[in-house]
Amino acid sequence: MFNRNKATGAESLPGSQATAGSGSTSNAILQELAIDYMHDKKIKRRWKIALFALIGLYFIGIMFVASGGNKSGAVNKPHTALVELEGIIGTEMGVSADQINRSLRKAFEAKQSKGVVLRINSPGGTPVQSAEINDEIVRLRSLYPDKPMHAVVSDMAASGGYFVAVAADQIYANPASIVGSIGVRMDGFGFVEAMKKYGIERRSITAGENKSILDPFLPMRASQKEHAERMLDQVHQQFIDAVKAGRGERISDAPDIYSGLFWSGSEAKTLGLIDAFGSLDSVARDIIGAEEIVDYTFQPSLFEQFTREFGVSVGAGIARMLGNQLNLN
Repeated sequence: MFNRNKATGAESLPGSQATAGSGSTSNAILQELAIDYMHDKKIKRRWKIALFALIGLYFIGIMFVASGGNKSGAVNKPHTALVELEGIIGTEMGVSADQINRSLRKAFEAKQSKGVVLRINSPGGTPVQSAEINDEIVRLRSLYPDKPMHAVVSDMAASGGYFVAVAADQIYANPASIVGSIGVRMDGFGFVEAMKKYGIERRSITAGENKSILDPFLPMRASQKEHAERMLDQVHQQFIDAVKAGRGERISDAPDIYSGLFWSGSEAKTLGLIDAFGSLDSVARDIIGAEEIVDYTFQPSLFEQFTREFGVSVGAGIARMLGNQLNLN
């Protein structure tokens, strides 16, 4: 049966109007879905662009910090080169000799640096790392005899920190700084009696009668203790020799200077452990004569930090398995 449209005279099948109406509704829904899809796509694209922009700014910031910020403009005019030694000296848990020595070389090599300041805030660290920094300072000073190099103590330069400081031309500190602690220590624990109390048996198989020396789960033998003390005395004497070589006749001959004691900056000046009171700014301005300060402290990249810390954690685990560690702190 045909229906005739009175206005147009066109004929159509029954139900065709409903079908047309359904088609229009479907088209509208599809159009809305398409619009929503494109809208969501635009939002996702914008977020992706914003994310990439933030990542880019992050890496630019890292490069900016690593290069010393606005240092590039300052290095082209006379300035004081700064290297920061902050924290424990050692590869396991602080600043390494490689990092400090790399920074010192750049500071000395800079043509416009009129002098170098090593600002120290350290309670000490390993004797090897401290000695390596001391040796490098001595080498660089002989290589650049016309470029003064001074150590400035902030809160403390104790033990390994002082081992490093004595290689400088002059040592400056605050009257309240902590200075000294010229000594060596080796720490450990003994669990022998506790093991006996709880019936714990120690099983250690070694090749070499002294391989388990200072094992905390075994009784300490007098001969092994004497051996460890002789080793400590040798390292202590190396520390003393470095102090005497660096300070010369300026240091007091008081008997407790090398006993491991530490002093305030005020008393350290009286004992000849430091030369005068001063800060980074005052030394740069009044001693070196270049008030502009440029920081040459090397900052390892994120990848370098990760690989170093991973390697150190593995090495530290092995070291803990093998026994005690020697420290200048």
